[in-house]
Amino acid sequence: MIELQFSPEVANARATGSPLVALESTIITHGMPYPQNVETARAVEAEIRAAGAVPATIAVIDGQILVGLTEDQLEALGQTTDVAKLSRADLAVCVASGGTGATTVAATMIVAHLAGIRVFATGGIGGVHRGWETSLDISADLLELAQTPVTVVAAGAKAILDIPATLEVLETNGVPVIAVGQDDMPAFWSRSSGLRAPLRLDTGAEIARAADTRLALGLPGGQLVANPIPEDAEIPRDVIEPVIAEALSLAQTQGVSGKDVTPFLLDRVFHATEGASLAANIALVLNNARLGAAIAIATTT
Repeated sequence: MIELQFSPEVANARATGSPLVALESTIITHGMPYPQNVETARAVEAEIRAAGAVPATIAVIDGQILVGLTEDQLEALGQTTDVAKLSRADLAVCVASGGTGATTVAATMIVAHLAGIRVFATGGIGGVHRGWETSLDISADLLELAQTPVTVVAAGAKAILDIPATLEVLETNGVPVIAVGQDDMPAFWSRSSGLRAPLRLDTGAEIARAADTRLALGLPGGQLVANPIPEDAEIPRDVIEPVIAEALSLAQTQGVSGKDVTPFLLDRVFHATEGASLAANIALVLNNARLGAAIAIATTT
């Protein structure tokens, strides 16, 4: 049996029955440079605390699965180089070999479930990459949503992906995709992808009730909550789409593949938008953290 290491804050929340919200750690190690990465991670945790819940940032350090990071651990992780990016396929090997790694959506869901945490707030999920017809590049996040009972709050799938295909895969695997407060499916930096969302709910309490009902019905898997980016932070779809297309073309020309695709594209978009994409990313993560806390507070144990 793998032993999870809980931070004092998370251990106390578990003992008192306080609501917990899981957070991934790739935003710290692969999302932005130091010290902005640590500052953002702390801001996200602060939003969850201010909303009445407890944050549990998940990572693997020296082979130990950590659920909740202390200030010192967060600071150290933010400055560590060559940190592995962990998904379902990598998690066990990293732990067994005593490695250090940051968890993606899939790995965070796995650990959150082991820890009894039912809500997870992130930026955007992975999905079906554009050009999947030749690369078969489909994120493990989608299969994880189909089998692990965690509610994932995101601003939709990342806009660099094939969103229609991503929705098709989620539907095929029985994953509820719930837009919050609108009928359109959001697209990460943009409030609308131009597609209608499969489902809509308007409050954290409604989303929590849907998760509880799914559990009571014995249905496997979690649910994807697509929370649109705040209006004042969005980059409209007609503005961001040409930038994404150019970044995709460059990635193909340079032969970028596998796990390197997403960070490459995000970096290109960041430079092309003169940093606006990163500012939008931070705003949407904070927004998702607030909603995640509301859902966790309303979720029954």
